[in-house]
Amino acid sequence: MAMTQRPRQAGGGHATTPASTRSTEVKATARGAVSYVWAVARLFLGWVFLWAFLDKLFGLGHETPAAKGWLDGGNPTKGFLSGGAKGPFESFYHGIAGDPLTNWLFMIGLAGIGIALILGIGMRIAAVAGVVLLVMMWSVVLPPENNVFMDDHLIYAVVLIGLALVGAGDTLGFGRAWGNTHLVRTYPILK
Repeated sequence: MAMTQRPRQAGGGHATTPASTRSTEVKATARGAVSYVWAVARLFLGWVFLWAFLDKLFGLGHETPAAKGWLDGGNPTKGFLSGGAKGPFESFYHGIAGDPLTNWLFMIGLAGIGIALILGIGMRIAAVAGVVLLVMMWSVVLPPENNVFMDDHLIYAVVLIGLALVGAGDTLGFGRAWGNTHLVRTYPILK
């Protein structure tokens, strides 16, 4: 009985992976790594917003002095808007500094954006609200101290847009489950 021998394959008898399959696997691994990088950026930026809210609410002694938090009767917008505003919008920001509506909108914005980013839900609304808040904060101090026009507020705004575009809430967050709810399927802006 004659037996035909098949040529021995590289790797100890295992079939080698065609180049196109390897390329697909590398791309999938890279996509997975990229999704984790965006997720970590989302969590970090979420903490920036949430920390600002907590510090201003409780007066944790970082940017807001102890016993000067909002709960202690402090004013989360008065100092920055009345003392720090300069440039073309100075009179506008001086006019709204310390206003109760300004304080509420600012604090709700910080908390809502921070929570949405950390949980990975409502990324579209969080991105829009965050961009508006960040661009307004950028415009308070025009021109920025260390550059002609660029500062961290604009960089964070661009990152927020990227987070929403790539669906960063789906990795290390509840974005995928949130997106499958009837509410979000009915109103996709809530994604």
